[in-house]
Amino acid sequence: MLLTGAQLFVKALLAEKVDTLFAYPGGQAIDLFDALYGVEEIQVVLPRHEQGLIHAADGYARSTGKVGVCLVTSGPGATNLVTGIATANYDCVPLICFTGQVPTALIGNHAFQEVDIVDITKSICKYAVTVRRREDLPTVIRKAFHIARSGKPGVVVVDLPKDIQQALLEDSYPPQPGNRECPPDMSVSPKQLKRVTECLKKARRPLFLLGGGVNISHAQEEMRALVAKTGIPVVTTIMGKGAIATDHPLYVGNLGIHGSYAANTAVSECDLLLAIGVRFNDRITGKVNEFAPKASIVCINIDPASLSKNIAVDISIAADAKDAILSLLAEMPPLDLKNWQAQIDRWKREHPLSASQNEPCGVTPFAIIREINKLSDNAVITTDVGQNQLWATQFLELSSQKQLLTSGGLGTMGYGLPAALGAKLGNPDKDVIAICGDGGIQMNIQELATAVVYELPVIVCILNNGYLGNVRQWQEMFFDRRYSATCMRYRKSCPAACSHPSACCPEYTPDFIRLAESYGAKGIRVRHFAEIHSALQEAKNTPKVPTIIEFLIEREGNVLPIVPPGKPLRDMILADTE
Repeated sequence: MLLTGAQLFVKALLAEKVDTLFAYPGGQAIDLFDALYGVEEIQVVLPRHEQGLIHAADGYARSTGKVGVCLVTSGPGATNLVTGIATANYDCVPLICFTGQVPTALIGNHAFQEVDIVDITKSICKYAVTVRRREDLPTVIRKAFHIARSGKPGVVVVDLPKDIQQALLEDSYPPQPGNRECPPDMSVSPKQLKRVTECLKKARRPLFLLGGGVNISHAQEEMRALVAKTGIPVVTTIMGKGAIATDHPLYVGNLGIHGSYAANTAVSECDLLLAIGVRFNDRITGKVNEFAPKASIVCINIDPASLSKNIAVDISIAADAKDAILSLLAEMPPLDLKNWQAQIDRWKREHPLSASQNEPCGVTPFAIIREINKLSDNAVITTDVGQNQLWATQFLELSSQKQLLTSGGLGTMGYGLPAALGAKLGNPDKDVIAICGDGGIQMNIQELATAVVYELPVIVCILNNGYLGNVRQWQEMFFDRRYSATCMRYRKSCPAACSHPSACCPEYTPDFIRLAESYGAKGIRVRHFAEIHSALQEAKNTPKVPTIIEFLIEREGNVLPIVPPGKPLRDMILADTE
């Protein structure tokens, strides 16, 4: 039986058990969409912009553990994916992006809507390829799924010229990936295990540092068992939050620029740091040569290139996080760490994160997120990027049934809403909540239409302070309050220089409640503390349509603690008065 390339594309998706395809049509992809017409096994989701589309596929993949799949046309359709490709690849999300392309005979001739998307994206994805022969198509697609999900997960771009989509060839799809090379051994050797256990015998203040690799490898259960066995306290990166439940007695908190006092101090005082699935980027290290200055450092990462890249470590182990944790679980002995645990508990009590929230009965981020924590025990929470993300990662309570999705490596504004839609499509029985800033929400707010037409009752919490808050905070603290291009209430008639909000500030544009209603969504505005709980409950009980809740928060509220640029983690600003 002969199939066109487009028909083979559909057959391949079915063979890979793809049930949801995030797609936007166009001239160079129209044959692929025609082949998808009427295929009931695959839900084709039409977002309102390609960037929203790929963030939705990303949210679907992170929340389900499946490979996310998207399809766009050539030219601007493909280039609109670039930010989402980098976002997903930085955070090791298994994603495949199929892009239409002009016929092979026209490639390189500046044809209408032609771009070399492979050359554009090869530095920000795991693998990118243009299919130039119809007979290669099945092997390329099979290989794409294998590469996206194996080893360190990532993004694969497959560029499909129009003539390849139309060409006829025998019906075949390989059961195994085309690349049959044996994967590298990613286990922990007995020699490495012995070195780690010897370090542990000497340590009096050991500490686990868990990154996104633990969550990516789905090793939360194994990690809980290892913590229970050893009694070693745990700090996490933002991407590692949720690796053990946040209410676990040995969980200390996030570390880094906006880490908790206890977490940053524990890293500064520990004598052995066991880092699993961590890249040691600049957001968590502070001044590099003063990071964990008293500790021997063991680093376990699936990517050998990440070992000792930013922080010099004493023992480097290239291994999958789950495999490594299982190996450690089998060998590491129970430890007597009561004094160390008690010291960390004192730090937590002396400087709790909530202490920076100086309005106990106000509409503060702490009060909002505290109510979100109570709203559901079975939820996916997404965030945008900025102060909203930082408050969420400080105050959210996570467990095996509550998952956080956020753009960690690239820090992409506009991620939260579309990622929430992808998460809801992949997890229809879970509550899905997006925590966004008033700036970030506007970058992909058109996806409200997608939520309405697909009847997705997500809850969108907008923390509205009228600023691009994270940059404004830096301008306040480190640039003498020179609020340059961060006020979202700015009008042309405003003064050229402004260093504080006032009662004379113009009204905010847009009116989020009226905008939500214009899309067919529900809109609620919260001005008072007493309204927070009822607004969230009303949203939770609203079926089939999304709800936007606009929380009017303090305009110059800051995320604290903060480590000033160039300072070590122990040099934290804990309160606005400092």
